[in-house]
Amino acid sequence: MAFNYANIHSNARRHNAVPPPTTGVSKQGYSTMNAISQNALSAAWGGTSRKRAATEDEYFEEDDEEQVPELAYIPAPGSPTRVEMEQKRHVEEEDDDPLDAYMAGIEQQMHKQQTSQQSQQQGIRNDLEEEDVEESYYRYMEENPNAGLLPTDDDYPEVEYDEDGNPIAPDKKKIIDPLPPIDHSEINYEPFEKVFYQEHEEIEALTGEKLKELRKTLDINVTGNNPPKPVTSFAHFGFEDKLIKTIIKAEYTTPTPIQAQGVPCALLGRDVLGIAHTGSGKTAAFLWPLIKHVAVQKPVEEGEGPIALILAPTRELALQIYTEAKKFAKVYDLRVICAYGGGSKWEQSLALKEGGEIVVATPGRIIDHIKGGATNLQRVTFLVLDEADRMFELGFEPQVRSVCNHVRPDRQTLLFSATFRKRIEKLAKDALTNPVKISQGTTGQANEDVTQHALLLPTQEAKREWLFGKLVELLSAGSVLVFVTKKLDAELVFRDIIMKEFECLLLHGDMEQAERNKVIMSFKKNECPLLVATDVAARGLDIPHVRTVVNYDIARDIDTHTHRIGRTGRAGTQGTAYTLLTPKDKEFVGHIVKNLEAAHQEVPQDVLDLALQSSWFKKQRFRSKKDYNPNIGGMGLGFKEKSSSPAPTSSTNSSAAPRGPATDRLSAMKQAFKMQYVNQFTASTEQPPPTANRKKTRWE
Repeated sequence: MAFNYANIHSNARRHNAVPPPTTGVSKQGYSTMNAISQNALSAAWGGTSRKRAATEDEYFEEDDEEQVPELAYIPAPGSPTRVEMEQKRHVEEEDDDPLDAYMAGIEQQMHKQQTSQQSQQQGIRNDLEEEDVEESYYRYMEENPNAGLLPTDDDYPEVEYDEDGNPIAPDKKKIIDPLPPIDHSEINYEPFEKVFYQEHEEIEALTGEKLKELRKTLDINVTGNNPPKPVTSFAHFGFEDKLIKTIIKAEYTTPTPIQAQGVPCALLGRDVLGIAHTGSGKTAAFLWPLIKHVAVQKPVEEGEGPIALILAPTRELALQIYTEAKKFAKVYDLRVICAYGGGSKWEQSLALKEGGEIVVATPGRIIDHIKGGATNLQRVTFLVLDEADRMFELGFEPQVRSVCNHVRPDRQTLLFSATFRKRIEKLAKDALTNPVKISQGTTGQANEDVTQHALLLPTQEAKREWLFGKLVELLSAGSVLVFVTKKLDAELVFRDIIMKEFECLLLHGDMEQAERNKVIMSFKKNECPLLVATDVAARGLDIPHVRTVVNYDIARDIDTHTHRIGRTGRAGTQGTAYTLLTPKDKEFVGHIVKNLEAAHQEVPQDVLDLALQSSWFKKQRFRSKKDYNPNIGGMGLGFKEKSSSPAPTSSTNSSAAPRGPATDRLSAMKQAFKMQYVNQFTASTEQPPPTANRKKTRWE
C-alpha cells in the first residue's frame, strides 16, 4: 500500500505562502508537517529505536503525579526570577542528610588526627610501635571472650552435632550449690507432737524368750536404746479404721519384717535407721507413721512450707513414692507435692506456693525451689531420707547435708536403704538422734524370695541367642525386665527384640522425663510385658507383676546388682533372676558368687572356677583356711607338698622327702644363706665390742 504524500504537500502549499524549509523546522521554530510525517513513518517501520515498554514494577514505582516544572518558561539570564531560582537550588544542595553531615565531620576529624600523628612520629617505625590488625584482634577477644557468640539459655542449650550430623546429647550434669548455713536459735519453732503409739496388750505380754524367737523368725537385728517390740498384725499399730481399710485395699496382708519393727519405732517418735533388702516394704514403713504424724497438725496455709519432706535419689523413685503416698494421704485430705528434675519447674513452684503437707523431692530440685522462694523448711518436723547411699553415689552428699541442717533440730528423721556404707553411717550419726537401727538379714544381701541363676556363656552373641531362645518361656510366666549397663547397648538389644516381633519398651537416662514417665506407666499397667532398661530402673520401682529379671550385662557394682534383682520377688512373691556372664567378667564374678552364697543360692561350678581366676577372690576365699596351698596346680620354685604326718627331724629321712623341680638348688641356696648368717651374726650387748677386734677399713 502506498501513501499519497503529494496531496499532503499540495495542501500544505495551498494554505502556506512560504514553502517549508528543507530542515523540517520552520522559521518560527516549529516542526513542519513533512518532518512530523517522516518521523511517524520512521517510528512505524523501525527507522529509529523504540522506547522500551515499562515493566510492571517500573509502572507501579513511577510517581502518579507528573512532574510539572516550576515555571512554564525559562527566565532570561540576569533576570530577578533567574537569580532567585539559582539561590534556591544552591540552598537545596547544601541541605544534606544529617547522617551524611555527621560522617563527613568524623572523616574530617580523623584526617586531622592522622595528619598530626604523622607529623609527630616521622622518626618511628609504625609497623613495630603501633598495634597491627592481628594484635588488635587478640586484644579485643581477650577483653570480650563472648564476642560473636549468641546468648544461650540454660533451659535450652545449644545442640552440637558429631561428624555424621547426629545431635550430641548435652551434658545434663549441673552443679547445684548446697543451701547456706542457718542459725536455728534465731527462729522461734512451734512445739509439735510425735508420739502416737500405745503398745498392744498382746505385744506387751511377750516375754524375753518369745521376743527373741519372734525377731529370729522375722530375721531382723535391732540395736539402740530401749527399742519397742515388733508386731505381728496391722491391728497392733493402733491405726484408725479408715487407714486400716486403705492399707488392706492396697493389698497389704501382713506387716513385713521391716514394717513390723520400724513402724512402732517411728510411731513412738524415735529416729529410725532401717536397712533391708529390696522389695521388703520400706516405703510403707515410713509412709504410715508419716501420715499419722502430719494428720494431727494444723493444715499448711498458702506460703508455708511442708510438714513432711521425703528425699529420694532419682525421679522414678520420687514419682513412685508420690503415687504411693497419695493413696494414704487422701484418707486425711492431705496434699502431696512431687518436685523432681525434668518436670515443669514453674508448675512445681506454683504448687509449693499454694502449700502442701507432704513434699516428695529430689535434693537438687528442692534446693532450687528453696532458693527461689517457692517454699521453706521451717515447718518440717518429719524428714525421710530414702536410698541415701544412692544419693551419695550421685554426688548429692553436700546437698543432702545442707537440707538436713536447714530442718529444725528437734525433728524426727528416718533413713532407709537396702545397702549401708561408712559414709551413710557417718550421715546417720550426724542427722539422727538416738536412733534405733533395724537390719533385716545381711547388709547388702539379695532377696531370698528370688531364685537366682548365674549362666556362663562364651561370647556376647551367645547371650543374645540365649535371650531370644528363652524369651517366650519367660514372658509366659509374667513381665520381664532386661537390664543393660550402657545406653547404646540397651538401644541395640531393644532393636533386636523388635526385629524378632516382640512388643518391647525402652528406658534409659537420655530420654525426656515425660517419655520416661510414659514408659514406666505403660509397664506398670502391664500394657507391654517386656522392658529393656539401664540402671535408672534398678532402684525403687515397685512393679508386682515382674516375674523375671535378666541381667544381660553385669552391673557396675554389687549394690546395683542387688537392686536389680530386687525388682522381682516384691512383698513376698516369688521371682527369678538370670545373670549372663562371659569370661571377661571374671573380676566381678567373685561378688556374684558371694551374693549367691549369702542368699543360699546354688553356685554353678563353672562360675566358681571363673571367679577363682580373680586374685582378690582367691585370696579372700582361702584366707582363713589352713589347708590352702598357694601353689595349686604346679610345682614351682618353693613347692612343698602337703603331708598329713609331721615332717621327720632326722637327717636320715631327708632322702625320702618329696622333690620337685629346682628343689635341690633351692635347698642348697637356703643352706648357704643360713651358714653365712650364723657365721656373721653378732648378738647385741649393752656395751659395744672392743675396737681392737674390729677390722679397720681402708679409710681408717
